[in-house]
Amino acid sequence: MGFETIKVELTQGVGVITLNRPAAMNALNVTLTRELGEAIDALEADASIGCIILTGGEQVFAAGADIKEMKGQSFADLYSRDFPYIQRDCWRAIDDARKPIIAAVAGFALGGGCELAMACDFIIAADTAKFGQPEINIGTMPGAGGTQRLTRAVGKAKAMDMCLSGRMMDAAEAERSGLVSQIVAADALVEAAFKTARRIAANSRPAVMMIKESIRVAGNTHLNEGMRFERHAFQSTFVFEDCKEGMDAFAEKRKPVFKHR
Repeated sequence: MGFETIKVELTQGVGVITLNRPAAMNALNVTLTRELGEAIDALEADASIGCIILTGGEQVFAAGADIKEMKGQSFADLYSRDFPYIQRDCWRAIDDARKPIIAAVAGFALGGGCELAMACDFIIAADTAKFGQPEINIGTMPGAGGTQRLTRAVGKAKAMDMCLSGRMMDAAEAERSGLVSQIVAADALVEAAFKTARRIAANSRPAVMMIKESIRVAGNTHLNEGMRFERHAFQSTFVFEDCKEGMDAFAEKRKPVFKHR
């Protein structure tokens, strides 16, 4: 896959997408968001891939939307094109993806960059990571999930604090607040994310997809409805060949050989 603003690598069942606009601090412009959506769709369709990693540079994950593209736009311009583009291109691909997507974040993840990381299934952060929604500093507000996903992740008080003041949250606070799943040394970030992704990719992919779907349902339904969905999903895994293989392997004290069906 050849792209202008991202790099894509495939290895050991994992697809690694690296944002690649270093001169612009990986700002999310039209080209990048379109290419990112295309890459995620392609990896989603690739039967050899079981998990996706989304990462950026060592100093910055993504510094936000490209303000040069937004400057001078009118309400009519933004509304007619459904800006931010990230909402239309990346969000659709990320939301539609059934394979897990891990955000591996080092350095700054600000504005649209923070929103992009939060849209992934979970975040592994380098100890250098800093998250923020600084749109208030330029007289506007988050527009691609900053007031919605952030509130769901860290609660009302911290979301209000960050979005209204524009302050950044470091990796330690982000982990305490539930925004990230774990913190690793910056020089070990990609290796740690790959280790996790490889472990996920080695599991039964239908079961992985069903778990992902069930957890997403949890954030959008009442507990009773979520429990019912989970119970039915659990029951349905017993049609998988992988379920039988996994239980046979456990009983026989051997490693299962999943066929992903």
